[in-house]
Amino acid sequence: MVFGALSWNLLHGRDFPPDPELRDWRMRVLPGEWRRGDYVQVNRSLRAEFAQTLASWEWDVALLQEAPPRWLRPLASAARAHGASVLTSRNTLAFVRAAIGHWNPDLIASNEGGSNQLLVRPPWRIGSVRRMELARRPERRTAIWARLSGPDGRVVCVANLHATAAGDHTRAAHELLRVAGLCVEWERDAPLVVGGDMNLRPREHPWAFDELRERFGLAPPTAADAVDHVLGRGLRVVSAPRRFRPEEREVERPDGARARLSDHAPVAARFEVA
Repeated sequence: MVFGALSWNLLHGRDFPPDPELRDWRMRVLPGEWRRGDYVQVNRSLRAEFAQTLASWEWDVALLQEAPPRWLRPLASAARAHGASVLTSRNTLAFVRAAIGHWNPDLIASNEGGSNQLLVRPPWRIGSVRRMELARRPERRTAIWARLSGPDGRVVCVANLHATAAGDHTRAAHELLRVAGLCVEWERDAPLVVGGDMNLRPREHPWAFDELRERFGLAPPTAADAVDHVLGRGLRVVSAPRRFRPEEREVERPDGARARLSDHAPVAARFEVA
């Protein structure tokens, strides 16, 4: 049975046009839309666009980072999935932050508050869920783990994290290794997928990916320069992790202009579950 896993950092539900002039501070302060050439900068809620795009791709589990907490149910509903989440940083007075985020997402940006989310499509279903606090400073980082049950008693465990971005990213490496160790400790014999925005490039910290492979059997990374990865253990790789092309996360408007969702490319991989 083939199991598809996708990881995507949603940039708190915002777009990221390729034209730097469309990222001018004035366009990020005032609600509205601005077009330049083939692209548009959109400063309004893009929940519908994210939901439609995510639902159009093939996956069994989607691992989302920097996801607005209030988006869990709408994203799951659009994708005909069910889900679970864990709050990360900046979630005090969540209802106020959510209101501002809906009205002017670029103004509040990451201060809207964030979450890591798991979306799971049938025939897979979420069983037990665990949440792991990885860091409190410089900002709170948490990971979410779930045991998924599938047809004929098949089981796959999945973990989703957004590692610390500060410094030279050595802290991110240790957070990732901690998550891997806990996942293996909780379900030593179950197949495992660990994905997310790991803020870790194999060319800069090869030792971390060597340790992930040698100690925990987690491989392969997406690319030498990638920070988003989908790593598998106890699974045969059918399609190695790949970054989506920029146009695959773009939404075309009726006037022909395109909005590019997020500043991160999704990463997807496919594995065979015995």
